[in-house]
Amino acid sequence: MVEDIGRAPADARFAVAFDVPGAAELGELNPAIERAAKFVNMHVAHGVPEDDIRIAIVIHNVAVFDTLTEDARSAHGLGENASAAMIRAMLGQGVRFIVCGQSAAGLGVRRDELIPGVEIALSAMTAHALLQQHGYTLNPF
Repeated sequence: MVEDIGRAPADARFAVAFDVPGAAELGELNPAIERAAKFVNMHVAHGVPEDDIRIAIVIHNVAVFDTLTEDARSAHGLGENASAAMIRAMLGQGVRFIVCGQSAAGLGVRRDELIPGVEIALSAMTAHALLQQHGYTLNPF
């Protein structure tokens, strides 16, 4: 934890969207998804209750492959999904993963190939617009 900054304000509430277009390197965690996990962890450590942190991760382009089950990755000729356990853990903590339907269609990815709990939207642009309507801000990092 960063020292000498005190605890988070008592009224701190976060609704943050992360944009993830790039896939992980083979055998590595997707760094953009990992940043979202770190965002949650550092704010909880700083005193923000988990219930006051809402995270949505919008996945598009080749990052869609990081949301596939192991069987689906194999069917697409891809190696092991090092991000799968992290995604499942984050889903279990209420983090939303939203796949761009346009990217999925373009990559030949079907809904039933996604890790259970991963959502699919018409597009990444649609997902971000809807998240903004529900008070989410876009994290630029």
